[in-house]
Amino acid sequence: MTVDEVISLLAQEYGPRPWRARRDPISELIFTILSQNTSDVNSQRAFSRLLSRFDSWEAVANAPVEEIAESIWAGGLARVKAPRLKNILKAIWEKRGSLELDFLRDMPLSDAKAWLRELPGVGPKTAACVLLFSLGVPALPVDTHVYRVARRLGLIDPKVSVEEAHDLLEAMLMPDQVYEFHVYVVEHGRRTCMARRPRCPRCVLREGCPSSVIYMPLWERLEGKM
Repeated sequence: MTVDEVISLLAQEYGPRPWRARRDPISELIFTILSQNTSDVNSQRAFSRLLSRFDSWEAVANAPVEEIAESIWAGGLARVKAPRLKNILKAIWEKRGSLELDFLRDMPLSDAKAWLRELPGVGPKTAACVLLFSLGVPALPVDTHVYRVARRLGLIDPKVSVEEAHDLLEAMLMPDQVYEFHVYVVEHGRRTCMARRPRCPRCVLREGCPSSVIYMPLWERLEGKM
C-alpha cells in the first residue's frame, strides 16, 4: 500500500482536515514539551496553568525553576520538564534576542529542523510539531500512532527506530501531503488501529495491510468467545 492510497482511503473515512495554525511557534514548542510522556488532558491542564501563572514566555524564562515546576505539576515529570522549558527559552533568547520563531518558516526545511534540534531537549518529533502545526512547514511528526500504523502497513520496516521513521516517512510524501497524512493516521490509530486489539474488520486499509492476516484471526477468536 502506498502513502497516496492511505491518504485517499482515510480521507474518505474521516472527511476533510484542512490545515490551521494551532498556536504560535513558541507556545507550540512549550506545549509539545509538556505533552511528552503524559496524556492530552494532563498536558493541556499543565499548559493552561503555566499560562495563568505567568503573563509572558519571557516571565517563564526568568522565573525560578521551582515556580515553573509548581505550575506544571499536573502534567507529570515537572522536575524534568521545568528546567528543560527554562533552558529552551533562554537558549532561544540568546540565539535570537527575542522569543519568536517565525523566521523558521523562511528557512530550508532541513535547516529549520536542525536549528530547533540544537535547543536542549528538542528531538525530531518536537521540532516537526512546531514546524507543521504552527508554521505550516511540511515536517512530519511521528508519534506513537503514526509509528505503529506505518509499521503495520509495511511503510517502514519494523526494525526502523522512531527517530529514523521521521525522515523515511517524510521522504515518501509530497509537501502538501504531510499534514493530511499525519492527522489522518493519528486519527486512524486512535479509532481503529489501536495498539491492543486493532479493529481490523472495520478498517478501510485492511485490503492492503499485511498485518491484517495477523490480527483478523485474533478478532475471529475474540468474537467466538463473545
